[in-house]
Amino acid sequence: MTKRYKIALLPGDGIGIEVIAQARRVLEAAAELDRIELEFDEIPGGAQYYLEHGVDWPEGSRERCAAADAIMLGAIGWPAPDGSGTILRSDGKMAGWEAIVGNRAKLELYANIRPVKLLPGVQHMISGTHRQIWEPENVDMVFVRENSEDLYAGIGGTRTIAGTPQVALDTRVITRQATERIMRTAFEEAMARPARTRGRRVTCVVKDNVLQGCRLFTGVFHEIGQDYPDVERDIVLVDAFTQWLVRYPELYDVVVAPNMFGDIITELASVLQGGVGMAVGCNVGDHHGMFEPIHGSAPRIAGQDKANPLAAILAAAHALKWMSGRHADPTLTVAGERIDTAVQSVLREGRTLTYDLVPAAQSSSTSAVATAVIIAMKADHAG
Repeated sequence: MTKRYKIALLPGDGIGIEVIAQARRVLEAAAELDRIELEFDEIPGGAQYYLEHGVDWPEGSRERCAAADAIMLGAIGWPAPDGSGTILRSDGKMAGWEAIVGNRAKLELYANIRPVKLLPGVQHMISGTHRQIWEPENVDMVFVRENSEDLYAGIGGTRTIAGTPQVALDTRVITRQATERIMRTAFEEAMARPARTRGRRVTCVVKDNVLQGCRLFTGVFHEIGQDYPDVERDIVLVDAFTQWLVRYPELYDVVVAPNMFGDIITELASVLQGGVGMAVGCNVGDHHGMFEPIHGSAPRIAGQDKANPLAAILAAAHALKWMSGRHADPTLTVAGERIDTAVQSVLREGRTLTYDLVPAAQSSSTSAVATAVIIAMKADHAG
């Protein structure tokens, strides 16, 4: 009997709505080709939803996410109508918080795993010019970012006198329990990857010359690392790492970092793979997984069919492969790899890509890129 899988869709705001729609098209095509039964549960929410309804999403949405086999998130956030910044809730948290930060906390999605791989055919926009700088074989790493604490623990506040904020505090939290499980995830990721000619390595990115939390982080790094004698370990200060990452990306295999540092350095790393339009974020725990393109809602281009859907499409492929491991269903891996292969085919051809990957005069629409991926999937299946 064929198992039926449910995927919760959280399109969110702006271009999130557009790219999730295209990722769904690709998933539906993959399901048809590989005879997988997929059910989609689309849940509205985000900052714009908050503006209209006063809540982040409909009642019962968390339970719907928990009941799904995987979650696909688009983007969260939208400018406030008065131009004061992004829309905030009455409690000071970003509008749409429940869909992104809330899911990470309540579903225990403690690891944010971001593959950074330069695919053949992808060029970079440096100083406004599309050109190849790094060779694809030199950019192939995975970032494992702790996803549950650090400065995102939500501990802090503002002291206000006579209506004017005077002091703001954000308390950084690093615990042994959370650090142990993220280190285990990083070393397991290194063991699961093909061994490079330079061997397997986990690099720990911290600021342990100054911060106590980072000293705990590195101590646990070495403790857990002793269980993996075949994996080399090294530690790099975060400020130095930003330089080495751009100059010598081939040095890195698996990179593990606390939450805030991990958030920043993965955005920088996305430049190595062609920008945030190509970058995938996998928020996973022991029982649930939420997959997303790491770009924002991009109000400037929202609704124009211009956004790059490939990160969302690649996130969908990662979701299928993660589901395959949880359900011991190799068909899901086949479908995920079929999507990956099709994306690479479209990139190598270079004829149907969005404006962030090619000069604007040569660019194609969001929907046209997804269509090209589906055509490549069907050609792969027929061949």
